[in-house]
Amino acid sequence: MRFQQSLLATLAPSLITAIAPPAIPGMSIVWSEDFEGPAGASPSDAWNVMDAINTNNEVQTYTTSNQNVQISGGGTVQFVPRKSSSGHWTSGRIETKGSWTPAPGKVMKIEANILLGSNPAINKQGLWPAFWALGDAIRHGTQWPASGEIDIMEQVNGLDTGYGTVHCGPTIGGPCNEPMGRAKTTALPADGFHTWGVTIDLTNGDWQAQTISWTLDGQTYFTLSGADINDAPVWSTLAHSPFYVLLNVAVGGDWPGAPNALTQDGYGSMMEVQWVAVYSS
Repeated sequence: MRFQQSLLATLAPSLITAIAPPAIPGMSIVWSEDFEGPAGASPSDAWNVMDAINTNNEVQTYTTSNQNVQISGGGTVQFVPRKSSSGHWTSGRIETKGSWTPAPGKVMKIEANILLGSNPAINKQGLWPAFWALGDAIRHGTQWPASGEIDIMEQVNGLDTGYGTVHCGPTIGGPCNEPMGRAKTTALPADGFHTWGVTIDLTNGDWQAQTISWTLDGQTYFTLSGADINDAPVWSTLAHSPFYVLLNVAVGGDWPGAPNALTQDGYGSMMEVQWVAVYSS
């Protein structure tokens, strides 16, 4: 089994242990996952391993197979897109069963440490790894994007660009400029694990002064305020409501477009995650 630049490839077997999320001064970890377990195992019971998801005109089938989503045995989880001999794509997607609500007057962070496979961009057309959060309201009948969505890290087509995006309000236009959403980008580091996060800061009692900020390795590259949204009920959906966490690698879809003959499957096109954590002040 080949692990592209993964922890399993870089640590001696006797040293392979799950790495816990780091402590953040002034904050406590309210939930975390370090993906400890034997190679080939499924993620822990904290997660739903998804299948039968059909959105965004994506071409993959999500499966529960460890060919698509597996504990590596090196303290990570791997999402590996696969292409069959007939040309059909499969991949992996997991969602937390739990959800977390930012507390009034406090700060909540959602972070993950992520490695993207080492295949060059020419071999990643159509691939769409993502770390994101959905408003729990979507599980109770509220339609997207009114339910709220915070995309913490997305990459398309292997390009050296990371995206942070928020979706909200009506399906067309509105304060989140749907269906595109409100987004900013940051340069994607060339290799290695990197920590992507979103911070919801409710320390100001004025909702217009409250913020949602996106970070890469602790550095903020995008901040959105309640005043930017300029709609109190919509801001409440994004900053005062419960969200659950998702990790997946999509193939094809409206944004990246279809994979082509050069698109490669396997570990070189995977997303690997070392830990996920929710913090609160």
